[in-house]
Amino acid sequence: MTIRGTLRAGLVQIRVLDLEKAVIHYTERLGLDEVCRTSDGRVLLKAYDEFDHHSIVLRQAHEAGMDLIGLKVENDAFLTELEQKTKEFGLKYESIPANSDQPGFGRRLAVSLPTGHRLDLYAEVAIAEDHPGVKNPDIWQKEPHGMGVLNFDHALLYGPNTKLAAQYLTEVVGMSKVEVVKGPDGESDLATWLTCNNKAHDIALLEHEQPGKLHHIGFKLESWTEIGHAADLISIHDIALDAGPMRHGVTRGQTIYFFDPSGNRNEVYAGGYAHFPDMPLRVWDFDHVGKGVFYYTRALNERFLNVVT
Repeated sequence: MTIRGTLRAGLVQIRVLDLEKAVIHYTERLGLDEVCRTSDGRVLLKAYDEFDHHSIVLRQAHEAGMDLIGLKVENDAFLTELEQKTKEFGLKYESIPANSDQPGFGRRLAVSLPTGHRLDLYAEVAIAEDHPGVKNPDIWQKEPHGMGVLNFDHALLYGPNTKLAAQYLTEVVGMSKVEVVKGPDGESDLATWLTCNNKAHDIALLEHEQPGKLHHIGFKLESWTEIGHAADLISIHDIALDAGPMRHGVTRGQTIYFFDPSGNRNEVYAGGYAHFPDMPLRVWDFDHVGKGVFYYTRALNERFLNVVT
């Protein structure tokens, strides 16, 4: 498949309550590397298998949650096209100059999604100084540490008006709708998984009365073995465990969920199927949602459904 247009999820900025505790969690436990700190005190991080300048931003705040999620697009011409289409669709947006609040990033289109989240679209980002090898490369430049996450993979966002948001993401941004969970009425979509490429998802949306909420940010691992290693570290370091190790029916991913020190939910994720645009939509009925999310136990719990930041 030739991936054109919108390429992948590549940036997320989250709010944390204690910056230094968060840095320890995301670097020593998950295995991200600190890139630099901004003049306003934010910490920029990246995973060892990423080429971009940074992918994760930590900002100290009084309330945990997510400031923005970013999708990288093919080139500046396509970004200009997206700006016009966003205007025609009727969503509010703002143009963010290059190298402003996100060092190394070109100009961005900050779109206000109907769910209350901010989506940044960008075409240019500087290559990281510490990036994977490209000339006779070894499998890594330096030995992975912590959980050894490969890259920022996806996020699940809670908010209202997910039908309209999914319409914008498919019709304007060019994402593919991969999988849905139907609501109790059997007609509306309670949850929707969308991808820019052939991953199972880059962004997922779940209908929720409160706008702008974050369920989790997900990081990629190589295999089920690394999920087990992550579980060991969660226990050793008394990290708040949410669910797993387990498997999803939706996406077929192998996974474990846990919380950072501020209460933001993290996921480390392996496996999952490959998606191609000619594939039919995968649909889960509401009375099968337990198996869709917790494939082995087949039953959801209130914390997993309702704890968001």
